[in-house]
Amino acid sequence: MTAAPTAPVDADALELPVLDPSDTALHGDAFARTMADVAAQGWLARMPLGYVVLDREAAEAFLRTRDAVFPGQVIAELYGVDDGPLREEIDRNLLHLDGEVHRRLRALVGPSFTPRAADRWRPLLRELVADLLAQVAPAGRCDAVRDLAVPYPARTIATVMGAPLEDAERLADWSQWIQRQFDGPSLLADRARIDRACEEFYAWCDELLARTRAEPGDDLVSQLVAVESEGDRLSDVELRHLVLNVLVGGVDTTQSQLAHALRLFAEHPEQWALLAREPERVPAAVEEVLRHAPITPFTARLTTADVVHRGVRFPAGTVVMVAAWSANRDGAGPDAFDITAERPGARLLTFGAGVHYCLGANLARAELEEALAHLAPRMPGLRLDGPPAWGTVQGIYGLDALPVAWDAP
Repeated sequence: MTAAPTAPVDADALELPVLDPSDTALHGDAFARTMADVAAQGWLARMPLGYVVLDREAAEAFLRTRDAVFPGQVIAELYGVDDGPLREEIDRNLLHLDGEVHRRLRALVGPSFTPRAADRWRPLLRELVADLLAQVAPAGRCDAVRDLAVPYPARTIATVMGAPLEDAERLADWSQWIQRQFDGPSLLADRARIDRACEEFYAWCDELLARTRAEPGDDLVSQLVAVESEGDRLSDVELRHLVLNVLVGGVDTTQSQLAHALRLFAEHPEQWALLAREPERVPAAVEEVLRHAPITPFTARLTTADVVHRGVRFPAGTVVMVAAWSANRDGAGPDAFDITAERPGARLLTFGAGVHYCLGANLARAELEEALAHLAPRMPGLRLDGPPAWGTVQGIYGLDALPVAWDAP
């Protein structure tokens, strides 16, 4: 006799540990301890606005399901972002689009973001990081965020987009402000400044597109202007927002990940010395940085239909936070930062999964690899020169400052 299937249990009916990702005290060691404690209690936790899934299998399931979307518009409405430049960005951001519109845009621009497309920029990346290090090398100390991590991806994106290097500082500033759309407290406190950043970028981008159409070059924006598939092309509005996606997705994110990489190596000097001696370890080192310190520790999803996972029902309209921080550690062996560790099957969720997997992941990996390959042999004895200034785990989890020192020649 076959037993009747067990009916799913509503998530609301479960007794669960509580995690509050908006807690401003959650950073550094306190964040790591809190996440380890909650993840040890199971795959699911409660948060003020919904739930957090903590292990790899559940995280992938919610990132891949077609019954959940990124709640960009819901967040906007929750914080009163009903119109204006920021609302335009939110409504047209590739991350917030789904269905046929999303598939069409990814199909058109995908060839510009392949591993091969990223590799062609590696000589430029080496030049940029070499120039930045040359400016601080004689002193043997610097703020690694201000002097290396911030300008490096900003200059990269400026050049990749065919913009002059002198625009890099403005691009970094715009990226930093526009990224705050994912940080609720910033939306409340800095809405006018975020709107202004969007508006200023739109004006800059329109000028860039006009110049590119008149004089196309060998850059990403020229490729996007020229892209065509079976007669389908990108409209001016789509181009503007795709360029903004490249900016927002490629500056603040990479700067934060590079800052964490340098922090981790400053805290593990023996591994920095190993990387300098054996540069063939650089790709594995980048993967370990991405695993250990993901700069998107949480990614939000909103269920659009009832979702049942492991016998638990999440009704339509439920907010679920996917915790890449703990998912990256699930099944990956010892948690210690170790660039020599074998971690078979430990698939990273730092760049997401499913149809919204990060478009710029290949370029980000190339940037991190070229930076570490150049810096490790030229900054011997890398160490902290003061405590890091931690950012918030909401949105992009970066560092505001990272004082470091090394043995100058």
